[in-house]
Amino acid sequence: MGESQVNSNQYVMFLQQFIKNPKRVGSVVPSSRFLASKMVQSVPWEEVSAMAELGSGTGAITRLIQQRVEESTKVLLFEMDDKMKHDLQTNYPDFICHSNACHLTKTMNQKGIPQLDCVISGLPFFNFENDLRETLLNNIIEALKPGGYFIAFQYSLQMMKHLSKNFNIEKIDFVPLNFPPAFVYTCRKKEGI
Repeated sequence: MGESQVNSNQYVMFLQQFIKNPKRVGSVVPSSRFLASKMVQSVPWEEVSAMAELGSGTGAITRLIQQRVEESTKVLLFEMDDKMKHDLQTNYPDFICHSNACHLTKTMNQKGIPQLDCVISGLPFFNFENDLRETLLNNIIEALKPGGYFIAFQYSLQMMKHLSKNFNIEKIDFVPLNFPPAFVYTCRKKEGI
């Protein structure tokens, strides 16, 4: 199967899942290569021994993570959609794949991972109910080591104030070559939290 056929299948699968549950998927198409590239470029990969990707989807960012991590790096992937999760498990057998990102810290405990150096997220936080958003963010804060990286893309700047409570926002990059255009937040967990 050629790469264009694979990409076409990913677009169809993503669109189907968006139609089924737009609040959970957040976009009608997978992340562009421009967005995926911007997401991973701020990570100090040589310092990453454990990390998580939340909302891995069709693996646009996962592919780049795989290219950059050391063989010994523990990588947790979280994806709610069963079909996408199955594809991730097939394509990334060395990564640990789970469904619900709300169980991030529980999964870490089960796998003997005390803290994460980095969390990369494609979850549409602003689409979520407040309770779900808080549960996810609390899990991320608890999972990250002090000074750990949290890199997330969003389709607006509405999460900036919310994130600044527990993170130092180092930069926000605008990625116009994505549909819809996106903002990439590069944050670090505040010391003492």
